[in-house]
Amino acid sequence: MLKVLQSPGKYVQGPNALHSIADYVKPLSDKAFVIADAFVFGLVEKIVDASAAKSGVQLTKATFEGECSQNEIKRLGELFAKSGAGIVVGIGGGKTLDAAKAVAYYGKVPIVIAPTIASTDAPTSALSVIYTDKGEFESYLLYPKNPDIVVMDTTIIANAPVRLFVAGMGDALATYFEARACTESYNQTMAGGLTTLTAMSLATLCYDTLLEEGLKAKIAVENKVSTKAVENIVEANTLLSGLGFESAGLGACHAIHNGLTVIEECHDMYHGEKVAFGVLVQLVLENSPLEEIEEVLEFSTSVGLPVTFAELGFEDDAPNYHEKLKEAAKLSCAEGETIHNMPFKVTVDDVYAAMIAADRLGRAWLEVEA
Repeated sequence: MLKVLQSPGKYVQGPNALHSIADYVKPLSDKAFVIADAFVFGLVEKIVDASAAKSGVQLTKATFEGECSQNEIKRLGELFAKSGAGIVVGIGGGKTLDAAKAVAYYGKVPIVIAPTIASTDAPTSALSVIYTDKGEFESYLLYPKNPDIVVMDTTIIANAPVRLFVAGMGDALATYFEARACTESYNQTMAGGLTTLTAMSLATLCYDTLLEEGLKAKIAVENKVSTKAVENIVEANTLLSGLGFESAGLGACHAIHNGLTVIEECHDMYHGEKVAFGVLVQLVLENSPLEEIEEVLEFSTSVGLPVTFAELGFEDDAPNYHEKLKEAAKLSCAEGETIHNMPFKVTVDDVYAAMIAADRLGRAWLEVEA
């Protein structure tokens, strides 16, 4: 099997980068279809309008309604078709960006991605996570190419909610461990080939950057400022994690996240928060050394990532607690799930046991830390 590495056409990051977004749009098309939710439009609409006016780009705007589902993609696609635009611009969080990528794909036009948060590694990837209208994981939608341009405005990101910034670290935390598993198993990555040395190096750098810069960056964002540590974590959450997961592979961590979407009590938790708990579950499945598990626990608790089901909103006195965990384990092991990229066979019973053990390890760590 061939080795494959893929990436966005251009990655732009820095303070006030969104003020120049039309400069990157104009060479691709002078008529843009902009997708954002109502809150994000309220935050950035004047900035985008000013940039478009300066560069001579005509804008048509559509409001994302909250869920990256087939119905929402179809609705936005119909609006795009009526607009006559030659490019899609997605601005906002992960689900908005995933929907925008789908609209551009079906519309056969380029796309510019402009995240307002660094909460997932979705911006750089050639895929969208599709959910049902109720928010349950449905499928991955894979694209033949990555976004044409990604624009990361660190001024806006530093002023976003801290919890979203930390959730991005949770998503990025999985990158190294899933990449390591896929490299060991020689399984095909999302890029359609084997892991390259470059992709594995990026995944490793992602993990090292989180450990070194994560707490410093969180403290800066809590105070609404962008420091060098913030810049480094934005790059880790987005570029390093994005290239790492896509070209080095996904494993159990994201499959566990997908399984947890069936537990209603966890619906208010962000993608990266559930993925971070999935890291602990994968480490249990691998029977990783205690020192490695403790390193992850120490990092997670230092920045505020969940390490127990209770921190995910799922208390062990919840109705049908064990039945719901078994259902989550079952969905995690569904046919085609990334958990089957692990270098050993994983069963539903394995996942159920690992989730219970990971939760107890997290509880024990919190008790010691207290």
